[in-house]
Amino acid sequence: MTVNEVHILLAEDDRDDRLFFKNAFKDLKINHRLSICENGTDLMDYIEGAETIPDILFLDLNMPGKNGFVCLKEIRSKSRYIDMSVAIYTSLSLPAIQNEVLSAGANVFIKKPNDPALLKKILLEVLYINWQYMTDGLSKENFMLSYQ
Repeated sequence: MTVNEVHILLAEDDRDDRLFFKNAFKDLKINHRLSICENGTDLMDYIEGAETIPDILFLDLNMPGKNGFVCLKEIRSKSRYIDMSVAIYTSLSLPAIQNEVLSAGANVFIKKPNDPALLKKILLEVLYINWQYMTDGLSKENFMLSYQ
């Protein structure tokens, strides 16, 4: 990692969603390194073998193999990943699902937007969140990023 480079990891099985996400970051002109895993099994293999832990993981919940719920629980069960922020990035937005991933240790919940400008706005906000505050002061009210 270079100075001020943010290592972003995306776990997403949908090819179009991966491209949409990748293009949004490219347009933001933020010094970053984006790694992508196409399913939960690849995600867990990637972080287990990584020399450095990504700064933030954007985790889809519906993936083949190990789904995002299983991956989140595995990640939060290991002290090695304590400093890795996890943003749930999914098309699912039921309150029960939000409660489950909040309880499992996710830092923030993002419902996938369809608008590129909105995705860029969300990504910028996530990158500039004070994660120490979010970890210490996490509640249902500040857990879900919502935009109109």
